[in-house]
Amino acid sequence: MEQVLQILSAVRPDVDFETETALIDDGVLDSFDIVAIVGDLNDAFGIEITVEELEPENFNSAEAIYALVQKLLEE
Repeated sequence: MEQVLQILSAVRPDVDFETETALIDDGVLDSFDIVAIVGDLNDAFGIEITVEELEPENFNSAEAIYALVQKLLEE
């Protein structure tokens, strides 16, 4: 989880990712942020986040992003 938080903070240091639960729903992250986050997650964890996984519920919180990473690591 710590590595995910570091990646998120590198993209948007102004956001408190530990408490925010509506990153997409509230417009905190835009499409450019998501592209950067997906690229960084793919590189850091050796995974491939596909278009099908680019659902708002997968990116609304750091916990949701971490859960997505864990799911992809298990596949």
